[in-house]
Amino acid sequence: MERFTGEQRAFCVKAYYKNGDSCIVARRLFRARFNLHDLNQCPSETAIRLWVKKFEASGSTLNAKPTGRRKSIRTEENVAEVAASVRRDPQQSSRKRSAELGLARTSLRRILGKDLKLHPYKLQVVQELNPNDHHLRRAFAKTMLERFENLNNILFSDEAHFHLCGYVNKQNCRYWAAENPKLKHQRPLHSLKVTVWAAMSAKGIIGPHFFENERGQGITVNSARYTAMLRNFFFPQLHNFEGYNARTWFQHDGATSHVSNESLTVVKEMFNGKLLSRRGDIPWPPRSPDLTPLDFFLWGYLKSCVYANKPTTIAQLKDNIREQMSAIPQEMCQRVFTNLRTRLEECFRLDGAYLNDVILKK
Repeated sequence: MERFTGEQRAFCVKAYYKNGDSCIVARRLFRARFNLHDLNQCPSETAIRLWVKKFEASGSTLNAKPTGRRKSIRTEENVAEVAASVRRDPQQSSRKRSAELGLARTSLRRILGKDLKLHPYKLQVVQELNPNDHHLRRAFAKTMLERFENLNNILFSDEAHFHLCGYVNKQNCRYWAAENPKLKHQRPLHSLKVTVWAAMSAKGIIGPHFFENERGQGITVNSARYTAMLRNFFFPQLHNFEGYNARTWFQHDGATSHVSNESLTVVKEMFNGKLLSRRGDIPWPPRSPDLTPLDFFLWGYLKSCVYANKPTTIAQLKDNIREQMSAIPQEMCQRVFTNLRTRLEECFRLDGAYLNDVILKK
């Protein structure tokens, strides 16, 4: 099936010759002649040149009728139209592009992949950086690479929220039936959640710790609660943790609860001279989740596991978090920290810019 008729092609060829061999004028006249609202609905300049070339060679702008097996829709003209469409708007969906070009989506995909050798890439959502952040991130990466022969004796820490409703990937949600059941996934406006804290090194993970009150309800992390967690949970755990010794460094980000005078006083009691933090011995750069293993690995990995059995209560969700966190082997932690060094090298090479891709491989 051809997108443009023989009459429309002939009009373009005539307009081309009558106006100084101008494809631009031919397109504008085509738009006026066939009362089109958008110039993108007109033949592209490439298609018009192909029609002129075909007319001069055979006296016709139409493709020869097939004599045997049905000919593919992937004609020169259609390939040219798709290429022009992609140049105009690389982010347009295949549904809208197929409707705009009058091509079946399967044919459009074949042209994009087999003829134009294009691939669909997902946009990566990253933390926005302020102007001075690049300098701070580059300086941090340089210091870390020069200061530490390896990163195995550093404990990185962080908090994350796990919502009871979890998340739904609509791309993987399908319901096969003779009639549309019109199912909907209902999500509460304010879903129940737990706030989880953990610390991770190449030797393993300490945690989880849940910030909650006496009734098991989630609470906001403030300086007093963070300090209490350090004293009552984290520090006692350290003495039984294989990855802790007198030379171990500790990292936390620049959250207000982490860098208050009260919190820093407590942290420095245990990690005197060995703190990666805002106001610490090595300053932690702001807006850098791509440089901490908990953000670029642990939380995403856990969230891909803990919702597999669709927990319906906070207690089930917490049990899943405990189970999945304890199941992470030391070998995986070691690979994550090997990857962290690669990330620091990449950050330094990019002068502190955000990493271009996710380097970690499963």
